[in-house]
Parts: sequence; structure tokens; C-alpha cells
Amino acid sequence: MTLSQLKAPAGARRVKKRVGRGQASGLGKTAGRGGKGQKARTGNMHFEGFEGGQMPLQRRLPKFGFHNPFRRELEEVHVARLAGLPAGTVDAKVLEAAGLVRGRGDGVVVLGTGELGAAYAVVADRVTAGARAAIVKAGGSVQIVPRRQTMGEVARAEATKARAEKKAAKK
Repeated sequence: MTLSQLKAPAGARRVKKRVGRGQASGLGKTAGRGGKGQKARTGNMHFEGFEGGQMPLQRRLPKFGFHNPFRRELEEVHVARLAGLPAGTVDAKVLEAAGLVRGRGDGVVVLGTGELGAAYAVVADRVTAGARAAIVKAGGSVQIVPRRQTMGEVARAEATKARAEKKAAKK
């Protein structure tokens, strides 16, 4: 037997019901929907959760939760993991090259678990107090990367500056 000889089992292939094609077809006029009423109309009850006009469950239940669109997802690096890197400047690119972060987040946060044996100049978006103490104790330094301003923050800063200039011009 070959693929060209295969056939669907009896009754597996049905002819599509063609409705509204004249009275002689048996499904003309009302197209099998019966007389008048909500079910006879088009565009009814075709969405999930429809309860016959009653307020649907998804609208009766209280809503909860919040998604902050401005949330920053920072990737975590422990101080002990920095010990595997050569001494010197450690920033997001160095950490990504070493495989300590994936580079998918919005920045890097250094957490203070562990100790260091060499001096590192750490450049990160956030550093915990314990991590800062461990880095400084080992003779290193910490530099925080300034957060990028949003368009709204830039606009507010410009408006404040303009108000201050206007006030100074009046005096």
C-alpha cells in the first residue's frame, strides 16, 4: 500500500451544510435557525462568557492586581561571584562577557553576600549597603549609573526650569 492508495474511513468526510440556498434545499428561508428570536439573529452569542444578557462572571467579579509599566527588572550579581573576575573595573558589559548576567534586564544590582580578595571598581545601577561595604573593605570603589529619565520626567524638568527663568525675569 502507498500513500496514494490511502482513503479516509467512511463517514469521516462530511459535505458542508449549505444554508440559505432556496426553499427546495430544505435549509432555505430561515437557514435552519427557526423563527424569530435572539438565536435567529446574526452577531449574537459568539463571544466567550456570554450568559444570555445576564452580567457575565468576568464582569461581576472584582478586579485586582497592578502592572507597573515603568518597573525596572535588574539582574542580580552577588559580591562573591565578582571574585572570579580579574581585578579592575566591573560593569554590565564585563559581567555579561563573564556570563554572570544575561544582558536582558534593565540594569545590574550587586548584592552583598560574600567577600572579596581584590579591589574592584564596580559600576552598577544599584548596590546594596552590604555589597558596598564589602567592596570598599577590599579597597575598591562603587559608582552608581544614573537612571535614564522618562519623557514625562524630562518634560517636568523643562517646565520647572522655564517657570524658574520666568520668575527670575520678573525680578
